[in-house]
Amino acid sequence: MTPEYDLIVVGGGPAGSTAATAVAMRGHRVLLLERETFPRYQIGESLLPATVHGLCRILGVADEVARAGFTLKRGGTMRWGRDPRPWQFSFSMTPRLSEPTATAFQVERSRFDEILLRNAGRVGVEVREGSPVRRLVADAERVRGVEYTDPGGNRRTAHARFVFDASGNTSRLQGQVGGARVYSEFFRNLAVFGYYAGGRRLPAPNSGNIFCAAFDAGWLWYIPLRDDLTSVGAVIAPEHVPAVQRDPRAAWQDMIRACPEVDRLVADVPVATEPPYDRVRVRKDYSYWKKTFWAPGIALVGDSACFVDPVLSSGVHLATYGALLAARAVNADLDGSVPEARGFAEFEARYRREYGVFYEFLMAFYDMERNEHSYFWSAKKVTHVDTGEAAAFAELAGGLVSGDAAVVGTRQLGAHWRAAAAELDSAVGRLATADDRINPLLAARVVGETFRTGNELQEQALYGGPLDAPGPTAPGGLAVTTDGLAWTVP
Repeated sequence: MTPEYDLIVVGGGPAGSTAATAVAMRGHRVLLLERETFPRYQIGESLLPATVHGLCRILGVADEVARAGFTLKRGGTMRWGRDPRPWQFSFSMTPRLSEPTATAFQVERSRFDEILLRNAGRVGVEVREGSPVRRLVADAERVRGVEYTDPGGNRRTAHARFVFDASGNTSRLQGQVGGARVYSEFFRNLAVFGYYAGGRRLPAPNSGNIFCAAFDAGWLWYIPLRDDLTSVGAVIAPEHVPAVQRDPRAAWQDMIRACPEVDRLVADVPVATEPPYDRVRVRKDYSYWKKTFWAPGIALVGDSACFVDPVLSSGVHLATYGALLAARAVNADLDGSVPEARGFAEFEARYRREYGVFYEFLMAFYDMERNEHSYFWSAKKVTHVDTGEAAAFAELAGGLVSGDAAVVGTRQLGAHWRAAAAELDSAVGRLATADDRINPLLAARVVGETFRTGNELQEQALYGGPLDAPGPTAPGGLAVTTDGLAWTVP
């Protein structure tokens, strides 16, 4: 059998559109199957610079995103830690990236995701919306395609050399790769969120920043999407499920009232009545990963592969970065330069590392919050990390996160995370007295590691490669072609 396609992508969100575009840009045959019809609503509105100035530029869509009128974001503003006053987290963290690229956007995902999907169609991807995938087509050797239902209700089968599952956290396909998901008990939270028809803004030049504020029951996000639209969400412990189930809107507003810093910003501001922003939504905000991200013929990207707590706005970055890594493996296999197994081993090693550095940062970030009287925050200490979860994380990271292969045991990880939290706490404490030329956060190892890959991705887009050669991810690892779209043997 000769497959009709080189790649079939299941799901048209940022991960799916990224993967499909990156493979089609190399002239390969790509089919993208999306269950819904765009534009459609999605949460996850706060982006990082690596997505805006790295990924989008590699895909050729950066200028269109810049013209879309999204709210400019220079970093984050936090009420988090020992100091009761908010502090700033700026993206201006490396002198190599000029001011315009040290920013990101707050986006309405319905608009941003459609920009990426339509761009995929322009570069040659065959996009079929309203086409849910029913199951994988596979034999004893590999996955070879999918069965799906077309918009007319007809069952169809399509075959390809590779299939990517980018169908999100509710994926029905991911269970066929790497077994069950590994769920984090430490980040096992609940998110309840909605929108206001406006809201006060932080002082310039940080008026477009995301504002995250810790309070007794958890933490709140406050994202200025437009002058007349603000996303507000609470991340809380699962113990609040009964109250949320009884009345989600009342529970949401109770959480906002419990956080004075956010409550002041929406005082006397009406809730949004514009669809789809007129609803209060609830999501089990669980963090998870898979023991394996690929098998012969198939790879998991985006939320079908992994998800981590959203306080650092990492969702779209992890999804699109993982998709680009997988696309590099496909392109390198199809052009004969790197065989499938080696290319996808590189994909998995780098994807695991990137997930791991964000997970590690968040461990330190949660631990530095000093709300000792809160049940929520007293449980969010590294000393309370479940032993099984620490062991599972050690297996996931394999020493790549810290750069120290000795940090693999649960006891060593606990000490490692406590040291990272203390270092981050100290760096935040020095922000108030630092001058404009020195960012104390740069000196914190966990911060530098978290943003290193994003900086390299931006340098790849701007200069054709990192300004400092990063070297392979692991012994025998691969390098990246100058266009960022494939692996190459160094």
